[in-house]
Amino acid sequence: MPNEPRSAGPASPDRQETKPASTSRDGAPADVEVAVATDAAYTGEEAERVQIRRPLRNVSEVRHFFRTNQTPIYFVGATPFNLLGIDRWVRNFSYVTYYDGWDGAHPRVFSPRYKPYVEFESGEAINNWLLLNAEVRAHMTRNVPHGEKVKVAMVFFDEETERICRELGYDLILPSATLRNQLDSKIETTKLGNEAGAFSVPNVLTTSDTYDELNDKAAEAGLGHDLVVQTPYGDSGKTTFFISAESDWQTHKDDIVGEQLKVMKRINNIPVAVEAVITSSGVVVGPYLTELAGFAELTPYKGGWCGNEMKPDVLNAEQRAQTRDLVRKMGEGLRRRGYRGFFEVDVLVDLDNDDCYLGELNPRISGASAITNVTAGAYADVPLFLFHLLEYLDVEFDLDIDEINARWEELSGADEWSQMIIKETAPITEYITHSPLTGQYYLDQYGTLTYKRAALDWHPLQNGSEVFFLRIFGAGDYRWKGADLGVLVTKNPLQTNVGGPDALSIRAKHFIDSIRAMYAGVPVVAEDPAPALGGPGAKGD
Repeated sequence: MPNEPRSAGPASPDRQETKPASTSRDGAPADVEVAVATDAAYTGEEAERVQIRRPLRNVSEVRHFFRTNQTPIYFVGATPFNLLGIDRWVRNFSYVTYYDGWDGAHPRVFSPRYKPYVEFESGEAINNWLLLNAEVRAHMTRNVPHGEKVKVAMVFFDEETERICRELGYDLILPSATLRNQLDSKIETTKLGNEAGAFSVPNVLTTSDTYDELNDKAAEAGLGHDLVVQTPYGDSGKTTFFISAESDWQTHKDDIVGEQLKVMKRINNIPVAVEAVITSSGVVVGPYLTELAGFAELTPYKGGWCGNEMKPDVLNAEQRAQTRDLVRKMGEGLRRRGYRGFFEVDVLVDLDNDDCYLGELNPRISGASAITNVTAGAYADVPLFLFHLLEYLDVEFDLDIDEINARWEELSGADEWSQMIIKETAPITEYITHSPLTGQYYLDQYGTLTYKRAALDWHPLQNGSEVFFLRIFGAGDYRWKGADLGVLVTKNPLQTNVGGPDALSIRAKHFIDSIRAMYAGVPVVAEDPAPALGGPGAKGD
């Protein structure tokens, strides 16, 4: 019995019966109502880029450059979630994915038809499998303009990915895997932040083999006895431990002993996610998003990331200024290490004194990108990811980054977006027989979440009564505790602090329950349920 978060193989007749009516009997895409925009992705083939010989000097010229782009650019991943919608801005930008939530109806998403069973152990393994797949290779090299090279972006990659791209003649438009792996360490991030003047919560970098040793070293550093302990690698929800008594040590010591440790004073904080791009013209800093983490309705992992939301009151003016300065300093520190392009910083804001601290660094496209790319600032200029593309494409530019940052800062409170990653939280293993469609939903007059229409992404959403759901696992796949079911995006806050600390709102819980109710499956016996892999770009992995 397959135990991976993937399709078990070619669609069987039973599986085809459970699929949405988005494909015809012969397998060709059927006519469906899909919300498309008159944007860069649908510019006619006769359009030719007017070459601008001098450097691009302003946002208008940047928009023109991407609207007439002839270079094939692919985002490769288990799903297109992180950069879904960028095809609206960049001509010849499309997606190669393992899971296709549209069942062939999205004109810019390609997924191979035949997927023999493979036990993937990481997101990198999924991406490497896709790059090596014969159908994918044929698709990516079809109709490449003379003199152009295929460009590839992704969230998860490694040295093997780089080797594959070199052999196939693709340009992997990302910093090197060696540099990224070095920067992924929370210990290395702390050292880099100290060098750059972007300081962490008061901490000590050490090792500890006993609870007494941990306490002694924390006391020497003036951290007290209520501690937060992190190991170098892995998602923060799984490698961050709260130690305030010996019983906590006993619970987590197997994960702590023998590891390098970042031991921090525990503070009363809110985490804020900020994405940015290092360019030759400076560091572009994106909007501020709060995080959803550890909600039992969304994830079985205590402290695990499960979404983001952007709203006008995420930070006050002083906190925004501190956060922007911290992220800019981290960007300059990364530049000195040879890094360029997209990165994300988790900032911890101390609610007791408004101090802002470096939390974590994610040297990659992150799970927050989906919201960052549809903000008011993005529409005033261009989505943040386009600055990353400028850095890696064959184009010179000389932009006033200070002006762009000032405009994004001014517009930072002008929009509301939220997203949540819905995982299976029940201790089950099932073969999925029915699943919700990818598309736009709305709350009808009876308060029922109802499918409205097919849609390519969440850009058309207008208010908090509408949501976009991107299905990851569908009929014919398996679900188990921890599996990624899908992503829900809405223009409505998902958290509330009415009556106490932040909690999921009543409406958010209703959305979650409604999506779960659309799944049905047949129980199966699992020998060793696998971890959820290849979903929407888990932060810190």
